[in-house]
Amino acid sequence: MSHTHVKKDALLKRVKRIAGQLQAVEKALEEGADCGKTLHLVAATRGAMNGLLEEIIEDHAREHVANPELSDEERARGVEELLEAIRRYSK
Repeated sequence: MSHTHVKKDALLKRVKRIAGQLQAVEKALEEGADCGKTLHLVAATRGAMNGLLEEIIEDHAREHVANPELSDEERARGVEELLEAIRRYSK
């Protein structure tokens, strides 16, 4: 079972909060809100996304890289998945 499945409810709550933050950004843009307010909303949304990503990366590292029960092949696959996610994020 995937570690994201174990924390599914908590992760989905975070995603729903992020969706609400994105809707607030959209509304601010549609209504021509002050740019300072819009910047604050975008920064908060980015912070929330980063927090979600950090949590999933940490869990992935613990379950698919550092878990002593893994074979070398499973560990290597976990590392590659982690590196691919980091590469995509950094673009």
